[in-house]
Amino acid sequence: MCGIAGWVNYNKNISEKRSVIHSMTNQLVHRGPDEYGFYYKTNVLLGHRRLVVIDPDGGKQPMTKKIGEHEYTIVYNGEIYNTNELREKLSQKGYKFESHCDTEVVLVSYIEWGEDCTTYLNGIFAFGIWEEKSKSLFLARDRLGVKPLFYAYINGSFIFGSEIKALLEFPGLEPVINENGLLELFSLGPSRVLGSGVFKNIYELKPSEFIILTSKNLYKHIYWKPITSYHTENDEDTFEHTAYLVEDSIKKQLISDVPICTFLSGGLDSSGISSIASEYFKNQSKKLTTYSIDYEDNDKFFVASDFQPSNDNIWVKRVNEYIGSQHKKITINNDMLVKALQDAVIAYDLPGMADIDSSLMLFCGKVKSNHTVALSGECADEIFGGYPWFRRQEDVYYDGFPWNRYINERKSFLSKELNKLKLEEFANTKYMDTISDIEFLDNETEHEKRIKKLTYINLKWFMLTLLTRKDRMSMYKSLEVRVPYADHRIVEYTWNIPWRIKNHNNIEKGLLRKVLSSYLPEDVTYRKKSPYPKTYNPEYSNSVKSLLKNILDDKNSPIHNLIDTKNVYNLINNDGETFITPWFGQLMKEPQFIAYLIQLNYWLEHYKIKIDY
Repeated sequence: MCGIAGWVNYNKNISEKRSVIHSMTNQLVHRGPDEYGFYYKTNVLLGHRRLVVIDPDGGKQPMTKKIGEHEYTIVYNGEIYNTNELREKLSQKGYKFESHCDTEVVLVSYIEWGEDCTTYLNGIFAFGIWEEKSKSLFLARDRLGVKPLFYAYINGSFIFGSEIKALLEFPGLEPVINENGLLELFSLGPSRVLGSGVFKNIYELKPSEFIILTSKNLYKHIYWKPITSYHTENDEDTFEHTAYLVEDSIKKQLISDVPICTFLSGGLDSSGISSIASEYFKNQSKKLTTYSIDYEDNDKFFVASDFQPSNDNIWVKRVNEYIGSQHKKITINNDMLVKALQDAVIAYDLPGMADIDSSLMLFCGKVKSNHTVALSGECADEIFGGYPWFRRQEDVYYDGFPWNRYINERKSFLSKELNKLKLEEFANTKYMDTISDIEFLDNETEHEKRIKKLTYINLKWFMLTLLTRKDRMSMYKSLEVRVPYADHRIVEYTWNIPWRIKNHNNIEKGLLRKVLSSYLPEDVTYRKKSPYPKTYNPEYSNSVKSLLKNILDDKNSPIHNLIDTKNVYNLINNDGETFITPWFGQLMKEPQFIAYLIQLNYWLEHYKIKIDY
């Protein structure tokens, strides 16, 4: 993966303003520590940071191709999994290739098919292509939003970059949060509204969106969404079809010129990927390396719950021995977990999921010491219906985001001034806007329609939040993480599978369990879902409480402008008894919420945020 940045101005000669694009691109060095490159023209400056994964010599960027009078230049971040098929198709049309990297294939795809090129790409990507003769810029983002791309229009200049921090290097663009940004942070955060960069005047390409910029206008278009149609295959054919797509996606994503591994939690999703990957490696006389995460003294303090019924360690060992991988357990120190909260904010450019973020970032840093690419099990729960809210009837029939039901509790911690924010109304509007895009079949029952709504908002909101987290935390440590279940072919196919089949054997992700049963032992296949592991060590909870208390004791701490200080003091002093519902999803309970407030304060300080409310 890589980091990209660009600046277009049709009214001025910016070719000598090179320090600006250098500064923007340098903010992305963690995304591409191996190489860098720039492209300078009268009306455009492009920058690129490269993490070498495929074709070290042939994949240098920015990459330029000339066809007749036209000169096309690309800056690209991503991985295309059908590169070989596309190269062959384009070669048959007369194109000559100078490398075996996917960057050149993406560029030639655009030269051949124009804006329709995205429909041919199977992968994760965000890229910009400048055509010098027409002075046009084409920006595109992958279908599910695995790779990020932000942009802004300021004083006649259009700028873009892989992360918000790159845009904030541009002269005149200030880190301002207005009322809309506050509503987003406190009503829906860490989720973000599709297309929003939270900061005033900063936007993000939506998943499946492309932009065409010319001197005359800016055109935006959504090029893909799952199409509603009747599912015509019987149960056995559905099992077989799903199995093919899952296995094919995993195998396609195992191609790399650098060391590749898998994350292994002992749960269904990561175990299935690891088992298929291990078999693939064995056929090449290689041995797969798997990694798991744990926390210092977690075995000693672990407490089972409905959401996290068992410790992962015994299941990791079970799968490791079954598939014969070389396994490495990474144990996170609780003190480091607290210290890393700040780096997680810088990685994200926003307050995120507290230690759920910082632990992943530390984990990825350890993995990076031996590997450059990893496969991870995100997205299966959203696509196959694995979360508790797919089965709890009060959530199925809830008109809103079920992972974010406790907005009044959120509001109780806001300052008197911010309490005027209409958080519930804002969240409800975004929910209604999202489901208005869904098409239903005539014969669908009310329950089937509700499940379809749940699936869609999970794809567009919850899954995107986790994908954003995975991208920022992994790329901050220069590790490329691929997500095989987020193959758009799997999403397209499963979208129309009736809940009766998805819920096979009346168990969460029943369809996926059936598909993966031939790769895993039965007890692993039918292990109850367990979410991303967190620390249970009271040392962590005590540390974040102490740190937040120090922040509150400092009357100059910027967080005082946003919170009800008295209520937050009560939270610290009452051992979390005043905060019994998660801030977000299943995991952000009392220690994580306290850590979130620490992140919020650090974000305000580090980015010198201006509140425009």
